[in-house]
Amino acid sequence: MRKNIVAGNWKMNKTLSEGIALAKEVNAAVAGKSLKCDVVLGTPFIHLASVCSAIDTTKTGVSAQNCADKVSGAYTGEVSAAMIASTGAKYVILGHSERRAYYGETDAILKEKVKLALDNGLTPIFCIGEVLSEREAGKHFDVVRSQLENALFDFSAADFGKLVLAYEPVWAIGTGKTATPGQAQEMHAFIRKTIAGKYNAETAGNCSILYGGSCNPSNAAQLFSNPDVDGGLIGGASLNADDFMQIITAF
Repeated sequence: MRKNIVAGNWKMNKTLSEGIALAKEVNAAVAGKSLKCDVVLGTPFIHLASVCSAIDTTKTGVSAQNCADKVSGAYTGEVSAAMIASTGAKYVILGHSERRAYYGETDAILKEKVKLALDNGLTPIFCIGEVLSEREAGKHFDVVRSQLENALFDFSAADFGKLVLAYEPVWAIGTGKTATPGQAQEMHAFIRKTIAGKYNAETAGNCSILYGGSCNPSNAAQLFSNPDVDGGLIGGASLNADDFMQIITAF
């Protein structure tokens, strides 16, 4: 079933003690509230087990920010999907533009990561989106379609239905620029139509598609009011519990 989701991506921020404190603060803020969205915290790897133990994960989900494209073995510094699942985390962010740009992650690599995440019962939050030059050249739809087709469209409809998508225009991440509500809705509707063309209307209709890219307390409600925007993948604003809660309650 399609859900509204607000997920925080802490990126490489917060020491362990700071991360536990922030997670507890968010968890306390959502406790007892009747929210119109699921809440997820995307923490650094070293936080996962401690955060999962410190909060009520039935109220606040926990996500890794990446996983390896290998099952196990001599891959120094990597963290497998099985390891992530063993901490109690239920989600993993995959395909973020920073991973693609800084660490050379290709669609083929990401396809394998998605497979391993699903094999270990994790819900991938899969990021797609264009850079500024692609947007200005009018290639943004082609880029997003290609990312979907090359990384995800070999999965069955049943497996695809386990994914959450996050549209993140790269030109809006950490820049203070945000896609207008109209631009966000236009792309989210295109993504849903592309999914329907590959699978069926039911699969497309059930897919949660989040918006990411300088989403904050002042623009969240307007972005989330779009019929095809099912929440947000939140960067900087997720590092402050009050700001994050304002986004959560924007639904």
